[in-house]
Amino acid sequence: MSLADLTFARWRTLDTAAATRFAEEAARRVDGRLLRVAAAPHLGGTLHHAVIERGGERYALIPGGEVTVGFDVEAWEPSPEQLVSYREESLAGGFGFDEDPRAHLARVMTTPRTAALPTVLMAVEPRKLPELPALVPALLAGQGLRVPGPDEWEHACGAGAGTLFRWGGYVPQDTSPYGAGDGPHRRHNALGLHIAYDVHDTAEMTWDPGSVYGGDGGEAVCGGYGTLLEWLPLATANRNPATAEFLHGPEGDDMFEDFGVRPVIGLD
Repeated sequence: MSLADLTFARWRTLDTAAATRFAEEAARRVDGRLLRVAAAPHLGGTLHHAVIERGGERYALIPGGEVTVGFDVEAWEPSPEQLVSYREESLAGGFGFDEDPRAHLARVMTTPRTAALPTVLMAVEPRKLPELPALVPALLAGQGLRVPGPDEWEHACGAGAGTLFRWGGYVPQDTSPYGAGDGPHRRHNALGLHIAYDVHDTAEMTWDPGSVYGGDGGEAVCGGYGTLLEWLPLATANRNPATAEFLHGPEGDDMFEDFGVRPVIGLD
């Protein structure tokens, strides 16, 4: 079986030897070097991640195929702590949020859907935008790279998890969504990416101008919107429409360096 046949569903069934063979093929195809293949518990089974170095940058192998992305807001059951946060912090703050937190999430989260995605390599760390977002695709193309699409970004971040955050449905209580500290958001995800780990510094563009993921530039934190909404920009399916409008609007002309992009290498 070649990389052309590799899907995320298939990847989840592989042992380490088989995963390593696919990773070695991917490294050869891009003239890279396989750094590691490791396995960890994920979604009730075991999932491998493979990291490849190319041109001084690390990339993770992201198997594609038919995958499910988005978040089912109607099925969401907020915890008592999340409800208290929304009621006593977000609503009490007078920001004009919807009475029902589900209505608020419906405004910022993408809906559940299936997508057919290619298997790719995606940068482990985002790059700071080197130029205005409209110019970034051409700059990356000159390096044999491209900007990820929204479905690709969500799939790579969530790795099949249907929970609010890639680590689960809960908000960590002993840390913050920005700055120093430890917590599940600080750790690399199940596919080896360092992603959605700081609301201030990790907002990332996709090829869709309306979809920016991984952070909000600190808006919710600085605005005092409450604990749940401070963490929400790190939710896998949170596309931050207001942040996208800012980045692609006139204000973003002077602040694009505060945003990132996660380069993708095709394996076709």
